Amino acid sequence: MQILEQRALRGPNYYSRYRAIYMRLDIEDLERKPSDKVPGIAERLETLIPSIHEHRCSVGEPGGFLQRVRNGTFAGHMVEHLAIELQNLVGFSVGYGKTVDSYEKGIYNVVYRYRDEATGLAAGEAAVRIVRNLYDNKDVDLAGILSKLKEVRDAHALGPSTGSIVDAARARNIPANNLTEGTSYTQLGHGVKQRRFQATVTDASAIIGHSIADDKEWTKQILSDAGVPVPRGQVCYSVEDAQEAADWIGWPVVTKPLSGNHGRGVTTDIANAEDLKAGFEAALARVRDSSGAVIVESYIKGEDHRMLVIGGKLVAAARRRPAHVTGDGKNTIQQLIDIENSDPRRGVGHENLLTQIDVDVQTHRMLEQAGHRLDTVLPQGEIALLKSTANISTGGTATDLTDEVHPEVKFAMERIGRLVGLDIIGIDLLAETLSVPLDKQSAGVVEVNAGPGFRMHMAPTHGTPRPVGQCVVDMLFPDPTDNGRIPITAITGTNGKTTTTRLTTHILRQAGHSVGMGCTGTVEIDNNVILRGDYSGPAAALAVLREPTVQHAVLEVARGGIMRRGLGFDECDVGVLLNIASDHLGEREIHTLEELARCKTVVVDAVKQDGGYCVLNADDPMVMEHGTYWARGEIIYFTMNPDNPALSEHLGNLGMVLTVKNGKIVLLRGKVTVEIVEVNDVPIAFEGHAPFNVQNAMAAAGAAIAHGIEIDDIRAGLLTFHPTPAQMPGRTNYFEADGVKCLIDYGHNVPALQALEPLVNGLATQRKIGVATAPGNRRDEDLAALGAQLARMCDQIYVYETDARGRQTGETAKLIHDGAAGAGTPAHVETILSEQEAVAKAISAAQAGDFLLLLVDDIEGTTERLKGRSFPTQADLART
Repeated sequence: MQILEQRALRGPNYYSRYRAIYMRLDIEDLERKPSDKVPGIAERLETLIPSIHEHRCSVGEPGGFLQRVRNGTFAGHMVEHLAIELQNLVGFSVGYGKTVDSYEKGIYNVVYRYRDEATGLAAGEAAVRIVRNLYDNKDVDLAGILSKLKEVRDAHALGPSTGSIVDAARARNIPANNLTEGTSYTQLGHGVKQRRFQATVTDASAIIGHSIADDKEWTKQILSDAGVPVPRGQVCYSVEDAQEAADWIGWPVVTKPLSGNHGRGVTTDIANAEDLKAGFEAALARVRDSSGAVIVESYIKGEDHRMLVIGGKLVAAARRRPAHVTGDGKNTIQQLIDIENSDPRRGVGHENLLTQIDVDVQTHRMLEQAGHRLDTVLPQGEIALLKSTANISTGGTATDLTDEVHPEVKFAMERIGRLVGLDIIGIDLLAETLSVPLDKQSAGVVEVNAGPGFRMHMAPTHGTPRPVGQCVVDMLFPDPTDNGRIPITAITGTNGKTTTTRLTTHILRQAGHSVGMGCTGTVEIDNNVILRGDYSGPAAALAVLREPTVQHAVLEVARGGIMRRGLGFDECDVGVLLNIASDHLGEREIHTLEELARCKTVVVDAVKQDGGYCVLNADDPMVMEHGTYWARGEIIYFTMNPDNPALSEHLGNLGMVLTVKNGKIVLLRGKVTVEIVEVNDVPIAFEGHAPFNVQNAMAAAGAAIAHGIEIDDIRAGLLTFHPTPAQMPGRTNYFEADGVKCLIDYGHNVPALQALEPLVNGLATQRKIGVATAPGNRRDEDLAALGAQLARMCDQIYVYETDARGRQTGETAKLIHDGAAGAGTPAHVETILSEQEAVAKAISAAQAGDFLLLLVDDIEGTTERLKGRSFPTQADLART
């Protein structure tokens, strides 16, 4: 078998409303060998992965998939189920999948859900190898496969602390998006409502507070001045300084780096000069700056506690104990360590809830002080400490004591958070107990931590887990009804997408909103271009939704983006479906108009169920059939026919309809009619000569109504949006140059030209000269039909070519040329492959009174060519 293509669909898509992996799989020789032709394959599969029995498949009961295998299914279907189950076996709960035929024999489209993209892709590749081996009756190293999948998972998965925040956000329907690959830098929410954090540091964390927490001496000074008990200490730069400090402070002492974290380089309970030298060197090796500064401070006898304050409230308290093992009278200390490290909760670094115990110099020192070695067999019940600090990151354990904290201790911890100035702070407190005020016992705050780890609170070794990730989300989004989302409008269709997207954006801006827009041509933030190119896909959604000033997102959604990567967002507030007509058929498994309809309806299927709206074109039969079926939320129809019989029931149910009545765009709801604007006053309508733009105007007005925009603001937007290169670049840009009428547009398919035809006929009075092309990825018959349509519209045609898309040079232009020449019209057709030369030839051929229809890619260049151009009149030509 061979994977021809594999990619992640990062939002609702052609195959699923969920994120999914798409695999185009060639099963090659296995096409002639369904599973029922392979004796025992179902049994080998179930023996290999017993949990596969739970897959119900279309049978609808446990064991259903295995029944399908026994009765005969194809290898692609088996790959789908294995890719799902492999993800489950490494900790990702997924269940959705489907496998569908392609238009090529032996090639299947395999789709299955994922949680982590890298793991999902790797699971698909592994599934292909397993299925091939099952067919060939070869051994499968499942343990090795799962081990590699776990490596992929661990390399890409968020750490426990970051993951707890993301999980809590998603539980509140707050979108989460990792902003920088390979880091924990994460955005919650969209646009102006977003909040960002990295690890457990939020965008509101004070930089001064971080500096204080990073400097232990500064921390002690601030807390001591405020009356908080702290250990007596001194900053030292040499072993001799440390010796003097210990003598002054009084033994035993602690050494730690002035700038450090996670308990690295900390040595406690130092009682002699030799250990002090070792402790000083260990601390010096962990200093994170160039100061070479080490703190020597008094050793406070008591239990090590981590107090977690979030948003000014103490939310968790845990007693931490250093890494240790307990004797059983049989195993050596090293064997006990190995047994402890086999606990599945322990991992490397911060990947798991607990950290594996590393045997290092400090471990040997601790054992030596206790009279032990690694090969010592500890008596039953005896504890051997392996580290001097109780950090989880060095293998320690934690017991939750949140419910035992005395009110005065709680107040003191919350006060420390305010004094240091951190919204999330971990406080390391040495105390005999948390149930007694600090001044009634031996106690002291030894340091504070910015960006503290949550593992000990999320899953303590003993005691009650605390929902600390939820506490962070509740701090960032204090209103429980706020899901961090901004309104999203998604607009699709075969034609008119860009115009409707720009007009909707304009109306929202006229109403006072900051709008982020993505469309064919640009991404714009509040009317400022930030990116240029074709942004009618998910890349635009990502760019717009991460902008911190955006209040509304308006996104053009094209077929290609849906098929390649999905929508790029999980749901929208308003979905607009303008029309469904033949274009791009034959690409990416879209061969029929019905398949294209399903692709386009992904947008309305992604509308949120509660409070969402779908704006649909009631004049398009495909939209009425497919769009209405897939639409979620409430539907707003638009139609050129106020008496459209298909809408009577909708109106009877108080549904909304936009239509044209007595020369005005109006809103109908039940028996109520609300006038919006005169059609002739809408600039892009060309006094009614551009009915397609009247439809686009109604669609944009419908989207605005769905967002609650006032009719007066909608009217103002429609009246101030003009068909100029500034507001509608390349979309029905009309002007006159020295007596020649010019219309520049991007129409590159037959439905677009048919829509333009009434406008061209309404504006032209003499010869009509056209310049046109189309991308080469259209079908031969579509390119020929485009040429024929041009011949019906123009007297003289110049065909050029800019985007061959896999065809030979000149092939696309020839198909258009031949279609025009064979249309049975008197139109003169000429092929000039260069766009610039074709435009220049058309301009040179024009004379005063002619009409130029320029269907071009280079809008700016063509506009510049026409500026200041003078055209000869009939009299000039006669004199010549």
